[in-house]
Amino acid sequence: MCNRIHRQMNATVISKTMYQMQKGIASMNINECYQAMGADYEEVFGRLRNEKLIAKFVLKFPDDPSFSQLKNSLAEKNTKEAFRAAHTLKGVAQNLGFTPLYETAAAITEVLRTGNLPDGESMMNAVTKEYERTIAAIVQLDA
Repeated sequence: MCNRIHRQMNATVISKTMYQMQKGIASMNINECYQAMGADYEEVFGRLRNEKLIAKFVLKFPDDPSFSQLKNSLAEKNTKEAFRAAHTLKGVAQNLGFTPLYETAAAITEVLRTGNLPDGESMMNAVTKEYERTIAAIVQLDA
């Protein structure tokens, strides 16, 4: 049984590695991941004190629906739902120490808090840029 599980785990690691090689994606450790997204790993480690715990939460981030909810709510001009999504994204980014994403999400959150939509697309473009940068770094994480 243990050998079968070990073979399955090795197959998963090999598959991930092959995929990364085909796509030209280099793997990185958690500190390098934070550097790639412009974030401060030491600050997060100072609070959470456990590298495996940090990696666990970082790897769950791409499944968080806040960013897509924000985009959809803005497209529908639903300021209440857009505010809720932006505020959630801001909180998650802050807790995980994704500082550039947190800062852009905080800015759009404050505009939406007033019940107004952001003027133009520049704020959402900034959030999108930092979100994509964050996801790109996480995809490369070798946890």
